[in-house]
Amino acid sequence: MKRIIALVLVLVLTLAVVGCGGKDKDSSIKVGLLGCITGDYAQYGVAVFNGAKLYINKVNAEGGINGKKIELIEYDDKGDSTEAVNAFTRMVDNDGITALIGSVLSGASIAVVGEAYPIGMPVISASATAAAFTYNEETDTVYSNAFRVCFIDPFQGEKMAQFAAEKLDAKTAAVIYETGNDYAVGLKDAFVKECAEQGITVVADEGYSKGDKDFRSQLTNIAAKEPDVVFSPNYYEDDGMIVTQARQVGVTATFLGGDGWARVTEYASAADLEGSYYCSSYAASSTDAIKEFEAEYAEAYNGEAPSMFAALGYDAAVVLVDALKAAEAKKLKAGTDDYKAAVIDAMKNTSSVGVTSKYSFDEFNNPIKDAVIIKVENGNEVFAQMF
Repeated sequence: MKRIIALVLVLVLTLAVVGCGGKDKDSSIKVGLLGCITGDYAQYGVAVFNGAKLYINKVNAEGGINGKKIELIEYDDKGDSTEAVNAFTRMVDNDGITALIGSVLSGASIAVVGEAYPIGMPVISASATAAAFTYNEETDTVYSNAFRVCFIDPFQGEKMAQFAAEKLDAKTAAVIYETGNDYAVGLKDAFVKECAEQGITVVADEGYSKGDKDFRSQLTNIAAKEPDVVFSPNYYEDDGMIVTQARQVGVTATFLGGDGWARVTEYASAADLEGSYYCSSYAASSTDAIKEFEAEYAEAYNGEAPSMFAALGYDAAVVLVDALKAAEAKKLKAGTDDYKAAVIDAMKNTSSVGVTSKYSFDEFNNPIKDAVIIKVENGNEVFAQMF
């Protein structure tokens, strides 16, 4: 009988050790990574994913955080808001994430934050530029859980209007943008408003629908007005087609854009794009930190050169990992409400240093940082100036 009792005790103790040690629920920190890695805007999403994974893989290789590895839970939302919400729900309910990097496009990110805010899930986006991602103007609500490392749309629109006035001496401008696209509309509205402040007359305001390939009607109207500049605040593929067709119908104005122009040189000829400018967060090889990042990225991704979106993905991961370290330092359990609140608080008060900037956030959780102006010269997108 004593032998049986002893065996039972050994079994109980063994199960207890297995349950409390080894691969338990606290052996990793689960972080969601969400964005469009297939579909029309995959170029953005793949770059963001690559940048974020580059930094997190580095952290894991150095031992992780508090002895725990960061486990990335990756989902492709194809740039669709419904897909993004469904993926986020699975991440929360099935995968047990404790924070999210994503989404990539503004529309999908806004949809996700609507689900993340009520449950206090920390969210940081590399590229969601729409102001509504962190602030609901209708309800005057700041989404305290949501942060971004990119510029907001109004900032970019304002900057490009100021640049047009101060550096290009523009007196007239036209705009062409995708209606219904949060990113394009946000930049356009801010540009038009700032043009009025800068004494620039907007002589044409032309919209088009998602999926359109022929912009000649709108561009013919613009050509007739002979503006000094044309602001095309869309995504790179559309912008490339717009510039090409604009030159065909006689538009000679200088084209301006937002950060959606990154790698636009792959979608239009060097001659058509020559002298265009766009607002960015990233200038290749402009600092030692960026050169080091570029070398690491090339080594990890078969010699590929990183885009601005890869750099911002990296920076988003830097800010989030620093916040996770702060929560771990408080010996909180990953996934709990207290842990998530600690991550949010740490991001709000961050002094993280990424490859594009040192970060701090304003009252709307937008980054406080300078803008880079990129100029297209001889088919290359080159650093022009800080502005």
